[in-house]
Amino acid sequence: MTSQLDLFDRSTAARQPAPALPDGFRYQPELIEAGDEGALVARLRALPLREFEFHGYTGKRRVVSFGWRYDFAGAQLRQAEPIPAFLLELRELAAGFAALHPAALQQVLVTEYGPGAGIGWHRDKAVFGEVVGISLLAPCVFRFRRAADQRWERAKQRIAPRSAYLLRGPARSEWEHSIPPVEALRYSVTFRSLREG
Repeated sequence: MTSQLDLFDRSTAARQPAPALPDGFRYQPELIEAGDEGALVARLRALPLREFEFHGYTGKRRVVSFGWRYDFAGAQLRQAEPIPAFLLELRELAAGFAALHPAALQQVLVTEYGPGAGIGWHRDKAVFGEVVGISLLAPCVFRFRRAADQRWERAKQRIAPRSAYLLRGPARSEWEHSIPPVEALRYSVTFRSLREG
């Protein structure tokens, strides 16, 4: 005879597989060696980071862009300072991971997430193409969602320190992503290609 406990263990919720990650999302742990992380973070801390501003709102995170920057007030892409040499070296790694030519990654956004900082649901602006992110210091949860039949389809990936992720195809164009508030200091270096035209 089946016990009450067995009935609960076999519930629909217990049998549901974890949601699949979106097509076009790729993740690689340990893209950067542990010994290189500290030196890289020291260089990032020296950059002219400023509080993120979005239509009069100031976010908890601090950012700086190189190559190109998106001007939210003017809703357009603007040329920014050239990418520093040490980030060009990191771009080589990012491009190799994404199977892209390094020069295709023309924009870089460095983001500093202090404890309690996150980023809400969004898609990167349509002027950008493929997105390669490199995560440093604290881990985070990278959440995905998209509308499907009057509900949200959801998935998530834990992003470890020194790892990289890629957004292309449906993961880039159909899904939104967000990062809930982090518990400790985290840096993200995000490389993007530009869409043609």
